[in-house]
Amino acid sequence: MPPALRLTLVTLGVADVAKATAFYEQLGLVRSSTSNANVSFFDAGGTVLSLYGREALAQDAGQNPEGSGFRGQTLAWNLGSETDVDKAIVRMVAAGGSLVKAAEKTFWGGYSGYARDPDGHLWEVAHNPYFPLDEDGRAHLPD
Repeated sequence: MPPALRLTLVTLGVADVAKATAFYEQLGLVRSSTSNANVSFFDAGGTVLSLYGREALAQDAGQNPEGSGFRGQTLAWNLGSETDVDKAIVRMVAAGGSLVKAAEKTFWGGYSGYARDPDGHLWEVAHNPYFPLDEDGRAHLPD
């Protein structure tokens, strides 16, 4: 039987690794010593967030680097309260991101809004009362 699927690393293709690194550092992530001028790695609560040049990432994957509009995916940052969501979105915008949708009560019973990082990656910032967070901020799904 093959090993279970684990989301261990998310790589975002970025226009400028140094600029993108500064954005995520302003959100509180700490750049790993394994990083270099071409790639940054951050421990994002058990999953590694990697920032790599968009052109180089596309070449590595054999894909066209051009793309615009909705990319069919979002990243999510889940927090413990609605107040924390509002503060996080303000922090993202202050760090150089852009507000996409102000946080509001959701149809599924939570609270969320959307912001983009400087490279256009879409982040949902949410409080989900159905996915409790532990003391380290990790979400735990009910059985």
